[in-house]
Amino acid sequence: MKKILYTLSIAALVISFCSCRGKDEFTDSIFDTSVEAVDQNSTTAPFDQWLYDNFVVPYNLEIQYKFNLLASKLEYQLTPAAYDKSQMLAYFIKYLFYDVYTKYAGEDFMKKYGPRIIHFIGSSAYSPTTGTEELGYASAGVKITLIKVNEMKMWTPTTPYTPADMDDLNEHQFHTMHHEFSHILHQTKTYPITFGQITPNDYDGRDWQKRDSVKSHSLGFVTQYGSSAIYEDFVETLSCTITDTDCRWMHTIIDACANGGVKDGDKELIYTLIDSLDIQGLDDPSKPWNNFTIKKETVVSSETGEQTERFVPDFHERDAKSHSEDTPIYENVQSFTSFRDYLDNWVKADNNAATSGMNAILKKLEIATKWYTEQWGLHLYEIRKEVKARQSKINDYVRDEVKIYELK
Repeated sequence: MKKILYTLSIAALVISFCSCRGKDEFTDSIFDTSVEAVDQNSTTAPFDQWLYDNFVVPYNLEIQYKFNLLASKLEYQLTPAAYDKSQMLAYFIKYLFYDVYTKYAGEDFMKKYGPRIIHFIGSSAYSPTTGTEELGYASAGVKITLIKVNEMKMWTPTTPYTPADMDDLNEHQFHTMHHEFSHILHQTKTYPITFGQITPNDYDGRDWQKRDSVKSHSLGFVTQYGSSAIYEDFVETLSCTITDTDCRWMHTIIDACANGGVKDGDKELIYTLIDSLDIQGLDDPSKPWNNFTIKKETVVSSETGEQTERFVPDFHERDAKSHSEDTPIYENVQSFTSFRDYLDNWVKADNNAATSGMNAILKKLEIATKWYTEQWGLHLYEIRKEVKARQSKINDYVRDEVKIYELK
């Protein structure tokens, strides 16, 4: 303790002494400024120069694409990110993330609030304690680690990107990017306390992974992981709004309405949400949300003999089975060829306390989007629309703007 106090006293003295010499003129740097920022003799020099020009200079951001053992979680067995796929992902991060926020928030926004390091890992990462797969993680609002880079598809003129490829990119990389960046934002300007008061008794930090999609959505969470804690719920709400596909959002809505129905007025708000999310082809008969079956799931506990029942849409039947400790039995209840028929005629309007799922999601979205605008001057649905528009033109962008460098 004495040593620490002594050191602080000397530091304070030095600061005090320097502050009194306000008329000093700065001379040349004491550091060697003749050393180039990029080693031009490196086999990766062209790509390193591109990273320096596009991330280091404008955003003070380092893309760590070479394997960094000390920056990795040592409890995982991880592999490095491939060189060509690292380059493609770096271009995507610029086009689909940094350029989007810069367009809507101005030149200084990402300079001030963006992460300082983005770290690439080639392989998957499975938690040794929960058995769940991590799609990425962050450190103190400074570093974001992205996983499964090596599973990215590489573009060629004969194998262009498809909507399914963009869905994979969102699920594995950009959902994580927006999730972790939302943590940075709410740690800078905290989210409203009212957000955590919507479903206060349904968070489960220990066993959230045992909940399937139907259970999570029925409780008012956009993802299973969102049900682990209030702050994770908040950033999942933001990230899913930006990156979830039209189909994923429609499935979430169908799940959330299936058990317990909705409260009075929610049906109109659901259609408003669909418009806000810019979901295309609501009445298109070829869309999967206009062709599904509601099933009644019956599970008899092998331990207690207790029988439980709920409604499960067939598109999440496999997920429901995988989370059940006992063998569920499914019985078809009704098939639908129209989402409107499902919502308008089958889903019941009920104001009892158990009617929580869709109503809770609507309330959380209202709070999150309002916070996004009032605190940051950003409109969440505009960001989503911009990202969707850029992804729809991704093949043109890659063909015209992306250059993949070979090792020298």
